[in-house]
Amino acid sequence: MRQGLSVAVATGLYGVSFGALSVTSGLSVVQTCLLSLLLFSGGSQFALIGVLGGGGTVGAAVAASSLLGVRNALYGLQLGPVLRARGWRRFAAAQLTIDESTAVAVSQPTPPSRRLAFWVTGLGVYVGWNLTTLLGALVGGALGDPQRFGLDAAASAAFVGLLWPRLRAREPVAVAVVGALVTTLLVPLIPQGLPVVAAALAGSLVAWFSPARSGGSGA
Repeated sequence: MRQGLSVAVATGLYGVSFGALSVTSGLSVVQTCLLSLLLFSGGSQFALIGVLGGGGTVGAAVAASSLLGVRNALYGLQLGPVLRARGWRRFAAAQLTIDESTAVAVSQPTPPSRRLAFWVTGLGVYVGWNLTTLLGALVGGALGDPQRFGLDAAASAAFVGLLWPRLRAREPVAVAVVGALVTTLLVPLIPQGLPVVAAALAGSLVAWFSPARSGGSGA
């Protein structure tokens, strides 16, 4: 409960950055709030407004956002047997399956604590994210360029905060390093949003062929 609430508060706060960046990228306050209410996937939302703000087409923005959203389906495959949601709860669980709710849930030791962590984190982030999205969208015009205040880096900082506690072995460190390098190399070369997808694929390949998975000694 404590972990879920603390992550929800921290994540909800950087919803302000999405709201401010969204309106400065050309979306209206209503469009910005609907993105958070219906899409509700921070990485996908930032990818969408990043492509639009950079002059990309709507089709490119939706494609980049959708590619990033595929990760949530993979989260669902992992969480489905734990949550055992039925009826309307399945739809609610699908909407709340995001990076934060998954990270907190899988770090718990037992299935009951994982279910509690998922629902507390997911609902907390949903409420906080949407409230602060509205706040950011309303004040975005008054702030001017959000990059002056570092709001454009808030989402990245939050993801690093979620990742850092898991870097306790060579495999996750290797995955993180490969992902960072791939993203850095591809940012100047391909449309916004796609470097993150490429980094995720590269990191997945590193994890798949790691000595730990293949049964090697790991030396």
